[in-house]
Amino acid sequence: MPDVMSDSSRLVGVGVGPGDPELVTVKGVNALRAAEVVVVPVMDTLERGRAEATVLHYVPEEKVVRVVFALNERTDRARREAAWDAAGERVARLLRDRRTVAFATIGDPNVYSTFTYLAQTIGELVPGVRIETVPGITAMQDLAARSGAVLTEGTEPLTLVPVTAGSAVLKDALAGPGTVVAYKFGRQAAEVAEALRETGRIGDAVWGSALGLAEESIRPAGELGGEPLPYLSTLIAPARREGGRGGKL
Repeated sequence: MPDVMSDSSRLVGVGVGPGDPELVTVKGVNALRAAEVVVVPVMDTLERGRAEATVLHYVPEEKVVRVVFALNERTDRARREAAWDAAGERVARLLRDRRTVAFATIGDPNVYSTFTYLAQTIGELVPGVRIETVPGITAMQDLAARSGAVLTEGTEPLTLVPVTAGSAVLKDALAGPGTVVAYKFGRQAAEVAEALRETGRIGDAVWGSALGLAEESIRPAGELGGEPLPYLSTLIAPARREGGRGGKL
């Protein structure tokens, strides 16, 4: 049965960027500090995740609550749904006692984020709750800044593809115009490299992982081999550009 809550209860999804704590926005830091509790998603192992590590630069550890999500579960729908339900119930209990709960998510809360599913669940469990988001810097923006890759010029489109949807989706995007960004491609790195070569897009492409962290790696896509990369690796395949400065205007 849904909880009866005050209209003043707030769940705020806060984007904390791709990992570098300096890339959390001022508004994001203020939201984390203003919340009475900050929820961070973790795997079943309860190991410290990237969102939690970033949050701890700005709020004390005693303010952080770990909630287990089936973050990478794609095959066992029943297990995934059960984990989402349990997480929603946990956050709903927190909202019962606190007016503002923040949920920290890597990147942006409206871009392939666990927060989307949590917000849907809380909206059903907690009538009257206010659900808000604070945007965060995305991995593609950080990789572009660190590698020098330009995401878009003039009238170029920008296509973002999660490779968990399959390499065929990526290949279709690469065959089209504009820049293509691929997320979560680490386990299918060999297929991604093949798609880049087949579409003639590997020359200017770049990939990166653990951006802003000690284990950061940023390399030309031409160096991709058959070995798997970290799950959260990001790839940028810039648009084909001819005609010099302003050629796409």
